[in-house]
Amino acid sequence: MERWEILGIRQMAATDEDAEEFTGVLLVHRPGSAEPLEPVAVSARRSVLAEVQEYLARLLRRSRGRRG
Repeated sequence: MERWEILGIRQMAATDEDAEEFTGVLLVHRPGSAEPLEPVAVSARRSVLAEVQEYLARLLRRSRGRRG
């Protein structure tokens, strides 16, 4: 399986506030690649974004993170 690192999200938007689908661009990088990043056009349904939000919130609550 190829490994990618997510560097950012750009232009994630919908056409209206009642939208069920959002489109945007993920900025990704393949570790070890000479290319600094690759933009990838993506679309996601509201239900998927809500699931990702819940998962990431749970992950971040359990993670200590670095405090500097």
